[in-house]
Amino acid sequence: MDRRFFLNRPPAPNDAFVSISGPEAKHVAQVLRARVGDEAVLFDGTGVEYRARITELGKAEVRFEILRRAAIDRELPFLLHAGVALPKGDRQKDVVEKAVETGVTRLTPVSARYSVAEVDARVVDRLRRYAIEASKQSGRNRLLDVGPPRSFGAFVAQAPSDAVRWFAHPGGPPIDAEEAVRIRGATEVWFAIGPEGGWSESEYSSAIGAGWRPIGLGPRVLRVETAVCACAVLAAVLRDPP
Repeated sequence: MDRRFFLNRPPAPNDAFVSISGPEAKHVAQVLRARVGDEAVLFDGTGVEYRARITELGKAEVRFEILRRAAIDRELPFLLHAGVALPKGDRQKDVVEKAVETGVTRLTPVSARYSVAEVDARVVDRLRRYAIEASKQSGRNRLLDVGPPRSFGAFVAQAPSDAVRWFAHPGGPPIDAEEAVRIRGATEVWFAIGPEGGWSESEYSSAIGAGWRPIGLGPRVLRVETAVCACAVLAAVLRDPP
């Protein structure tokens, strides 16, 4: 598989050369031990890939010649917005990785009554770095949009009324035939994953009152990152059944 590197700035249409700098350049030069003449795939988060060749190699900057460009779409044909009450520590990286790999378009950290992690600007920046790394690994060319944190109530209220809206709830009903039909052709699917302590009674009631549907994800209790995968894959399969 081709090595993939992220460009912080999309090159102009007539640019023949681009550079990467900072930690990414150091990784290329010192960790991967790349050489002048090596080829790689660059992406800028907008959906475009660039086949490029290394022309200059330094510890602080690596310069590439662009050989060809291609707009390659690996996105789902609908917006998939996840609101997630994040776990603590390294598992936040797992959440982002799974969201990127399963095609989630936008991720909003949500705070709930039983949340265990505080999310501030530094955490959001870290989540965005995780999204870049996961895109490099998975071949995704558009970056997962990690938004600012919201309360669960604000996230619920933000969703368009014509979007498919789910919140995972242990013991909730499975998707029925009516819901499966409704999701086909949907332009937006929103889903919320709560903390491991679950949703409070008031959060459950407010979501129901706002038109959200509780869904069960099977008889076993899932970790947050597993529930993100389950909801994303379920939405994708039901929206465009084989």
